[in-house]
Amino acid sequence: MSYDLVLRSRRVVLPDGERPAAVCVSDDRIAAIEAYDFPGTDLGDAALLPGLVDTHVHVNEPGRTEWEGFATATRAAAAGGVTTIVDMPLNSLPPTVDADALAVKRAAATGQCHVDTGFWGGAIPGNAAALPALYEAGVFGFKAFLVDSGVPEFPPLTPAQLREALAAVDALFVIHAEDPAAIEPAATSPHYADFVASRPPSAETGAVGTVVAAARESGRRLHVLHLSAASALPSTVDVPGVTVETCPHYLTFAAEEVPDGATEFKCCPPIRDAANREALWQGLASGAIDFVVSDHSPCTPDLKRGDTGDFAAAWGGIASLQLGLPVVWTQAAARGFTLADVVRWMATRPAEVVGLARKGRIAVGYDADLVAFEPDAAFVVDAGRLRHRHPVTPYHGRALLGKVRTTWLRGSVVDGVTPRGRLLSRGAA
Repeated sequence: MSYDLVLRSRRVVLPDGERPAAVCVSDDRIAAIEAYDFPGTDLGDAALLPGLVDTHVHVNEPGRTEWEGFATATRAAAAGGVTTIVDMPLNSLPPTVDADALAVKRAAATGQCHVDTGFWGGAIPGNAAALPALYEAGVFGFKAFLVDSGVPEFPPLTPAQLREALAAVDALFVIHAEDPAAIEPAATSPHYADFVASRPPSAETGAVGTVVAAARESGRRLHVLHLSAASALPSTVDVPGVTVETCPHYLTFAAEEVPDGATEFKCCPPIRDAANREALWQGLASGAIDFVVSDHSPCTPDLKRGDTGDFAAAWGGIASLQLGLPVVWTQAAARGFTLADVVRWMATRPAEVVGLARKGRIAVGYDADLVAFEPDAAFVVDAGRLRHRHPVTPYHGRALLGKVRTTWLRGSVVDGVTPRGRLLSRGAA
């Protein structure tokens, strides 16, 4: 039988582990997994991974396209081995809080995406009645904040409003879980320790408790976004319907190592200390944390306040969409984890939780989203060579392990020139 594409590697990461194999593609899908000696293109020393699935990306278009945009964000994603993203509903204008706003978002994305792109809806005060129609229009679920989001058009929910939203629609809700009662206004300061002190671990543990209680009461699925405080994990273990993510920056950096004035490190919740970082790795190892996604949240350089180094005034968000795979692999390999672990955290589990039924695995019938990855290749990050819109990232100058050589979307090489990404809808992805 002839195939459209055959890729051979001695390190193919399959659902049952890593082994030599040939992956055969026809009509955009994986058609067969053959023995390594099956004729095809040999990837040499490169491993073959499924395309990563990043379900936490702020594209910001339309309305704040000067911060980022579908063309630049999806080019960066593909360069980092990410073949599917799900875009967050806020920071764009209008925010994706009803079906009309989703139509505006999809129109802005049409013809621009270099990877497949889905969308979250937003749950804000007063829009519970709009959620069923928005869900039917194809969003993968609903993002909500329990604390100020940083933009006025996307206000937070109280616990009572969260319960109202959960009652309105049977969908996955993804929650920014920080308790506003435990947060103090950050003082003007160039010292990262002052910012971290304003958002203590108790802000997360309290809000995660609210999420867990809502899941138990409603029977709905709730997902804790970008967990930073490992102390919140015990309350989520074995709770039906509750899943948890963390991010590469929480697994890499330590608060005590952030230089004065280095506002590119600011995010909410904040990066915490080295002991907390190691506890997050333990959470991944145990399965208490389900997966790792970027929370790519860029802005224009002036909003990062590099001129003053003031953490209180700087926008809270880290740009890392292109770097997630080597960042996580660098840290994972140093702790004895395998490529199969990284694939589970960054492709398989996010696809499963969100409901992307044909993504995240190298298996027959799945989309032929594939990545040739050189796990032993070292490089130093040059922010100026990254493909997101603005060259601001805390990873600049950092030595990493692992390079993405080639990314295929449904069997075709992503060249960064011709946008081949599809807009995804829940139930049809």
